[in-house]
Amino acid sequence: MEMTYSEAVKDAIRMEMRRDTEVVMFGEDIAHHGGMMQVTKGLLEEFGDKKMIDTPISESGFIGMGIGAALRGVRPVIELMFFDFALVAMDQIQNQLAKTIYMSGGTVQLPLTIRTQGGGWKGAAAQHSQMLEALFVHVPGIKVVTASTPADAKGLLTSSIQDNSPVLFVEHKQLYGIKGEVPEGDYTVPIGKADVKRSGKDLTIFSYSYCVHMALEAAEKLAAEGIDAEVVDLRTLNPLDFDTVAESVSKTHRAMVVHDSHARCGIGADLAAQIQEKLFDELDAPVLRVCGLDSPVPFSGVLEEVMLPSVGRVVSTAKELVS
Repeated sequence: MEMTYSEAVKDAIRMEMRRDTEVVMFGEDIAHHGGMMQVTKGLLEEFGDKKMIDTPISESGFIGMGIGAALRGVRPVIELMFFDFALVAMDQIQNQLAKTIYMSGGTVQLPLTIRTQGGGWKGAAAQHSQMLEALFVHVPGIKVVTASTPADAKGLLTSSIQDNSPVLFVEHKQLYGIKGEVPEGDYTVPIGKADVKRSGKDLTIFSYSYCVHMALEAAEKLAAEGIDAEVVDLRTLNPLDFDTVAESVSKTHRAMVVHDSHARCGIGADLAAQIQEKLFDELDAPVLRVCGLDSPVPFSGVLEEVMLPSVGRVVSTAKELVS
């Protein structure tokens, strides 16, 4: 059936709460208000305030509470209102959540999912527009999952909640209203598997989250000029499906990476390095990147458009790559 991205996320949470009595959700304003983006609206009425819990404004506090609950067998789904707010809970996330399974020698499970949303194009300015996924890929111990479509959102979030290790599930402001066909009932998408969203032969555009749609739009414009671009949605950033990356690069022999987080030390930098280290003989050109500029995200809409990637930048970079 057709759903918005927001409805697909809610459907995954609802299905898992019905299936497993240990699944609970908490965060700031997620119960009575329905969350900043209204994703969880209506779940309080169905599941009550023992499973849908509004917390104080203390990200470090309620993520710490989630870690303790997960260690006792609960499956918390925690909503961080903005991705930016993860920074005030970095000790809990990076020093506790990411390391507990390893430090226990694998004797404990930590089934905790953090949902959060980020990204620009909304005029939310420097402290409410960041995509910080590279920070969480850098420190081992947390699976980092993105989804670009409603079907992937439902399937990947369901897999995340069912996983026995920590998962950071990153949503994007621009995606909540998009619509698509979503399977009804129980439905999962495996964590750690990329998806070829468009097949092509001249170059590969690797992307994830909202920028997948930008890459697909650019690919259509390139096709009108005789350039056949493959678009690969990475979907999971950690673990990375490098087998699919290698298969695509070995076919097209040219690669570029598109994302709206910063260029320096970002996912694109890491992926470009891995491709050039492991697949150098397959490349007919250097790996190129189209990313957010190395600047805070501006409040001004005009400046925000300059700072963030665009379809035009993707098209011009692709033309440079094939020439």
